[in-house]
Amino acid sequence: MTPYEEIRVPVAGGELAALRWPARDPGAPVVVALHGITANALSWGTVARLLAGQVTLIAPDLRGRAASSGLPGPYGIAAHADDVAALTGALGPDRVVLAGHSMGAFVAAFAAVRYPDRFGPLLLVDGGVGFPAPTQLSPDELMTAVIGPAMDRLSMTFPDRAAYRAFWQAHPAFAGDAWSPEVDAYIQRDLAGDEPEMRSTCRIEAVRTDGIGLFDDDVLSAVRKLPVPATLLWAARGLMDEEQGLYDEGRLAAAGLSGTPLEPVAVPDVNHYTVLTGEAGAGEIARRLVAAAGGAA
Repeated sequence: MTPYEEIRVPVAGGELAALRWPARDPGAPVVVALHGITANALSWGTVARLLAGQVTLIAPDLRGRAASSGLPGPYGIAAHADDVAALTGALGPDRVVLAGHSMGAFVAAFAAVRYPDRFGPLLLVDGGVGFPAPTQLSPDELMTAVIGPAMDRLSMTFPDRAAYRAFWQAHPAFAGDAWSPEVDAYIQRDLAGDEPEMRSTCRIEAVRTDGIGLFDDDVLSAVRKLPVPATLLWAARGLMDEEQGLYDEGRLAAAGLSGTPLEPVAVPDVNHYTVLTGEAGAGEIARRLVAAAGGAA
């Protein structure tokens, strides 16, 4: 595991927790990286290792998750964008490269539109480009369709950390050699409480509000209003390692992105999780973050 610092910054309602992997050079550019809907800051651990100190990486635990689980509502994409702006303002850099995975990509795009002078280039990882919600689904049905088993996990209890590890190792997305010390640290950061009733730190009301908010018109339209260049790295495979990922050429063509500053780039042989946590996906992310940070600087 690459060493990191735990920091806290004031935001509405309390303090936002974040992890900071410092660059070798104190004057190096800064990248702020946002996690997915039921994830936490350590989901960026593999990327942090592969960045090898070329930039400073800061990843918050978003409101309602992990060490930020005690932050109260209101939740939602706009609230996360405001928290990210407060985080970058507290740390002082004029402009930072902003990256986001899954829901974090939607937050990144929304934050770039909401705070056009705060953020430099964006890197969206398997998220940020959305589609209107099916009108026949209730909010709860919509959440099941969007994240399914990840939502179910939030109401489960586990007797110990070994059981939680076994639960995740059985997930199709982490089969084979997809497990690593960084993945283990990431999933363990999500677990809280005492044996034999440990549970996820994610607050269900936060996840539900955020998930439904992904279909708000302002959130869906953000990627078409970006004030800065952006890249979308999309995974070839899906959340359960299925062949159909969240995106493909047809879906992206239907999204009407021509004329926007967003460049979609396919990442082969990865799924929705391993595009961030696996060596190949994280390596591609790290290379692009270093290039974006160098350009921004």
